[in-house]
Amino acid sequence: MPGLGLGGEIVDRAVYARTVERFRDRRIVLPTFAELAEPSLIAPAIRQALAAVDPDAADPLNLFRVHWYNGADRARQAASPGHAVLPAQLTGVDARIVVLFGDRFPLIRAHKVLAAYGCLVPRLVTGRFDPTSQRAVWPSTGNYCRGGVAISRLMSCRGVAVLPEGMSRERFSWLEDWVADPADVIATPGSESNVKEIYDRCAELSQDPGNVIFNQFSEFGNHLVHYCCTGAAAGRVFDEMREHEPTLRLSAFVSASGSAGTLGAGDYLKESYGARIVAVEALECPTMLYNGFGEHNIQGIGDKHIPYIHNVYNTDIVTAVTDRATDQLAVLFASPAGKAFLARRGCAPEILAVLDHFGLSSICNVVAAIKTAKYLGLGPDDVVVTVATDGAEMYGSERKRIVARDYPAGFTGACAAEAFGRFILGATSDHLLETTEADRARIFNLGYFTWVEQQGVAVDAFNARRSQSFWRDLRAELLMWDESIREFNAATGVTVSWPHL
Repeated sequence: MPGLGLGGEIVDRAVYARTVERFRDRRIVLPTFAELAEPSLIAPAIRQALAAVDPDAADPLNLFRVHWYNGADRARQAASPGHAVLPAQLTGVDARIVVLFGDRFPLIRAHKVLAAYGCLVPRLVTGRFDPTSQRAVWPSTGNYCRGGVAISRLMSCRGVAVLPEGMSRERFSWLEDWVADPADVIATPGSESNVKEIYDRCAELSQDPGNVIFNQFSEFGNHLVHYCCTGAAAGRVFDEMREHEPTLRLSAFVSASGSAGTLGAGDYLKESYGARIVAVEALECPTMLYNGFGEHNIQGIGDKHIPYIHNVYNTDIVTAVTDRATDQLAVLFASPAGKAFLARRGCAPEILAVLDHFGLSSICNVVAAIKTAKYLGLGPDDVVVTVATDGAEMYGSERKRIVARDYPAGFTGACAAEAFGRFILGATSDHLLETTEADRARIFNLGYFTWVEQQGVAVDAFNARRSQSFWRDLRAELLMWDESIREFNAATGVTVSWPHL
C-alpha cells in the first residue's frame, strides 16, 4: 500500500530490538537525512574513517557517502555538489543549463542509491522491517533496484531486485555480483515501459510476509529524500553561481518523471527560488501529454502510469523527448568522432570530459532542459537545473546495439553533425505543455486507474494529494525520522566507540 514508511513511532518493539541487535553486531551507524543534505554535519571521526574505504565496497561506512557532495574520485567529500554548467556551444541556447552528477554516488554510480536509503531507513528505525527474517524487494526499471540491493547489503538486509529482462546488460552484471543469491534477481517480461509487469510480480511476492515491497513509485521516502537532499544540493550550486553573478535567476528544474522521486527536488526549488517544475517523459510513451502508451529505450524513466508520489498539481510544464535523441546522442557523446565534432564547435576539453557523466536518462534531461529554455525564451541570466542520474559506463552494450542498428557503416563525423543538428540544435518546443488547472486535473486523474483500481488505495487518500498542504505536511516526517535515527544509533551503542561522536 502506498505511504508505508510514514510515521516515526515504533510499531513493533520485538522487530525493533532484533534490528538494534543486528546493527550493533555488524557495527552499522545510520546517517540522518540532515547529514545527507548537508554532509559537513557528518562527524569528523566518520569522515576520517571513510578515507580508507573504497566507495564501491560493501562497507556500512559508505552510507555516509550517499549524498551529492562526493568529489571527482568519489572518495573525498567536496565543498560543493559535483556539476557542470553546459556552454552554448554544446546546448545551442544562451541559458545556463546546470547538470548535477549522479554518477558520483557510491556503490552504483547513480543517484537512485539515495532514494533507496530514503525508503528503507524509516522502516528499519520504526520496527516496520525485520532485517533478520524479511527480504527487501526493490521493483525498478533500472538503477533503483541496484540502489536497493546495495543499501540492503550495507545494512545487513537481504535485497531482491525486480526489473524488466530488456534492461542493459551492465545492470544485470552488477546485480549478479551483489545479490546474496542468484534467485534474488527477478527479470520480468518486457523492457523500460513494462511497469505493470513489475507490479504484477511484486503482487505475487507480497503474498509471502517474508517479502516487503519498497515501491519507489509510491514510497514517500523517495519524494522526501530528494526534496531535502537533491533540492538543497541544486540550491547550493545556484547560490554559489549567484554569488559571482547576482543577476542570475533559477528559472526551472527539469527531471524525467520516472518514479517522480527526483521531481521532489523541484518542490524545494520552487518554494525557495520560484523555479518552474518541468516533468519529462518519452515521446514514444507520452502518458502525461497525450494519455498515450508505447515502448521506448530511455532506461530509468518507467512510464504508462502516474506515480503516486508525483505532486502533479505543482508541475508547471510537461514535455517529451524521443528515444532516438537519447540513443544517438549517447553515441555522439561517447565516440571519438562525436567528441571531435564537438571540439570543432568550440567545446573545451573539460566539457567533453563531462559527457562521460551522461547516461540515457541524463541525456533525456539535458535535451528537455534545452527545449524548456527555448520555449520560455530564456537568456544568459537564466539558470535551468537538471540531474545526470547515471553515467555513460552503464550503457556500453546499448551503444553497440544502437551503432549496429542506426550506423552499420560506422559512426562518422558526418553522423555526429546530423545527430547534433537534429536533436540539439533542432530541439524545439514541440510536444511541450505548460499546464493549466485542467491539464493538471487530467494528469492527476490518470493515476486513479493504477492506484485505486489496481493497487487498492482508498479514494479519499488518493484525492488528498491534490492539495499542496498535503505535501507540505509530509516534511514533518523528515524531522521525525532524524530523531528516530538518532535514537536508534544510541540504542545500538555503536557510536560510543567512535571518538567525538
